[in-house]
Parts: sequence; structure tokens; C-alpha cells
Amino acid sequence: MPSTFSLILSDNRIRIPTVTLVALAFTYASTAPYQSIIGINELGLSNGAYSALVFFSSIVNVTTSLTLGIWSDRLKERRPLVLGLSVAGMLGFGSIAIFHSPVVFIFSTLLLVPMSNSTYSLLFASLRARTNQMDRGQGAAITATVRALFSGSWALAPGLIGLYLVSSPSMTPAYGIAALASCTCFCLYFFFAPGNGSGGPAPDPVGFLASLKRIFVPHVLSRVIVMAMLFGLQRLNAMLLPLIITHAARGTVVDVGFVAGLTALLEMPFMMMWGFAQRRFRSAHVLAFGALIYCVYLLLLGFAFAPWHVYALLLFNACGAAAILSVPITYLQDLIADRPGLGTSLNTFIGVGVSAGLFAFGTAITDYSGTAFVGAAAGLASIGVLLYLESGRRQARQLA
Repeated sequence: MPSTFSLILSDNRIRIPTVTLVALAFTYASTAPYQSIIGINELGLSNGAYSALVFFSSIVNVTTSLTLGIWSDRLKERRPLVLGLSVAGMLGFGSIAIFHSPVVFIFSTLLLVPMSNSTYSLLFASLRARTNQMDRGQGAAITATVRALFSGSWALAPGLIGLYLVSSPSMTPAYGIAALASCTCFCLYFFFAPGNGSGGPAPDPVGFLASLKRIFVPHVLSRVIVMAMLFGLQRLNAMLLPLIITHAARGTVVDVGFVAGLTALLEMPFMMMWGFAQRRFRSAHVLAFGALIYCVYLLLLGFAFAPWHVYALLLFNACGAAAILSVPITYLQDLIADRPGLGTSLNTFIGVGVSAGLFAFGTAITDYSGTAFVGAAAGLASIGVLLYLESGRRQARQLA
């Protein structure tokens, strides 16, 4: 690990995106644990309306991430894109904090916040452009370490925000903290990242549609869909967990914050563990094992009816989520190694939409706890498809 950290600290093309990702994480850590509470409990959105909002915002997120990912692969510098998306974050999060309005919440969540979320893909694309010049194992270790540092921002923010706002009539001030985090991202890239481009010669400028077609090659598209299903499990949990804590488990927003923070803290060593595992085992097998642990967590979460039950599941939650959040980054980037922007944007491709669909379906036929069972079943099916796609016999058939 010291060698990995020394590489991150000594290389400006890795250090600046890494520090910016740590700052960017506060936009997620400040808002994600409370978004469903604000939308449903505070602003009065129905389960269906909130699901639709998440679904359509995912379409914006996918469109923005793919478009900017492809565009960034044609540019020498990703810096202007990061600056522009940071401004979108300042406006989107800031407006929700200032105006306690369903209309503003829907508009910002639908348009500006997904644009801000695309910064994540661009920063990891910058890292991949640099690690492409390194040994694959070393590059995977750097990616896993950076993703662990990203999770580290969750270790303190949600719990502290929950304590600060426990007696507040609204949780929307948390979005003000996210706006400040977006401002920090802007300042980091504006003042410290000049010349922090792709880290190498710009790729040949191929057309947008030609790059987009790379996704629809059958062996790529099938794996993208499976990754989206698995990523959707984690996003589904982000929607369900606060509601299960405050309803079925009869907890408070402080519990929501503490669980989110403790989970993120525990994710860090697990992400490094999964990163080392990728050096010895295939990424698909590592991901399948981690996703299986997460399915067990979702299944057990459905039985929780007291706060201590949720806390008892922290290790399962963190271990499985660490695999789902970190391993697919390298896996998908390897599918299109010469296009790091496109490869990284695939990490969230339709995943949020999948979670919205599972949430809408689950809450239509059962309660929040039952929806966790629906997620576990979908996860097990996805693992089966992943193992089938990556089986030796399947690989041999594709090569033939």
C-alpha cells in the first residue's frame, strides 16, 4: 500500500483528480442518505412520483455521462468539463438548500444534480488515462485505493449532518453543504489543475456515433447491462435504507446518517481488499462474490424491525457495496481500454434507472422491506448471468 499511495501523491495527473474526487464525495455524502426522506416525507412526493423522478434523472445522468465521456476522449484536457459540471452542482444543490419547494427539488434533481454527478466519471477517466501507462495490477490497485478514499468522505459527513439537523424541521440544509463541496471541486481544478490533461497524446478523433456504437457490440452491451443491474442494487439500497430505518425499524435521521457514515468507513478497507483480490482473480469472479454478499445483506435487511438490526448488518453492507462500487470501474474500462471516458461512463449506465424500476415495482406490490427482497432476487439473477457470460465455455464460443 505505501507504494500505491506514493504513486498517487507524487503524480500530479493522479493526485489532482483524487483530491477532487474526495471533495466531490461530499456532494453525495451530504445528500444521498436524505434524498428519499426529503422527497417523500418532507415534500410529499408519492412512492411512484419519486420513482419516476429518480428514473428520469437517471436518463439525464446516462445521457450526460455518455456524451461527456465520449467527448472527453477526443479532448486533450478534461479540465473545462470538470469546471462546468462543478458549476451545475453549485446551482443544483444550492437552489434546493435555499428554496424549500417541490418544484425546485424536482427541477434540480432532474437536471442539475445528474450533471454534477457526471463529474465522477470524468475524474476516473482522467485517472484511467494515466494508469493505462502502468502495469494492469498497479493500475487496478490505484483505482481501488482512490475509490476507497472517495468512500472515506462518507465516514463523517452523513452522521455529522444527521446530528446537526436532528431537531431541524427540514433536511434540505444538507444540500447547502453539497453546494460548498461543488465549489471546492471547482476551485481545485481552476487553481491547481492547469495542464492536468489526459496524461498522454489525444486519441484519434473518431465520431460520436462511431464511439457510441462501441457500447452496442453484443459482448460489451451484455456486460454493461449486468453491471447496471448490480450497480442498481446499491442505488436501490440508497433509496430503501433511509425509509426502512425511519419506518420499519423505527429509527431517526441520526441513525440514517450514522449508518451511511459507518458503512462508508468500513467500505474503505474492503475496497482495498477487493483491489488486491483483482490481482489474483478475474474481476468478474471477484465482483460475483461481492455481489452475492450484498444480496444476502438485502435479504436480511428486509427482516429488520429495530435500529440495531440495521447496525448489525453493517459488515455485510460495506463488504458487498465495496465490491459493487469499485470492481466494475476496472471491469468496464477494460472492455474499451482505449476510450477511458466512455469506459468509465458505463459504470452508471442505466443503473439508477434499474434501481428506480425495482423501487417502483417493489413498493407497488409490497412495502419497503419487501422491496429489499425484490432487490435480492434481481441481484441473484444478475450474478447468474454474469457468471454465464464469463464462463470458459462462453468465452471459447465467442472467440470461435
